[in-house]
Amino acid sequence: MKVLPQDSSQAMQRVRVGMTGLASVLVLIALANAVFSSASRAPTEAVGASKAATVANLADTALANSAMTSEPLAELGVAPSTATADGHK
Repeated sequence: MKVLPQDSSQAMQRVRVGMTGLASVLVLIALANAVFSSASRAPTEAVGASKAATVANLADTALANSAMTSEPLAELGVAPSTATADGHK
């Protein structure tokens, strides 16, 4: 393998390009770390509490609706209802 002599300016340019690439990768990693650390410090209790209350309200509504009707297939539209026009079976 034949080694060609290099200019010192070419070698310095390659070093500069390599260092610039390394610095840009480090900046991107630092930026991603800042974003993820700020996201992990977000208050989770308030968000979780509101979701739990919403789920509880939805569950209560679903239980109340299912207690009123005993025809889940008719509610979904899969089977015809057996109820008469006045609401009785």
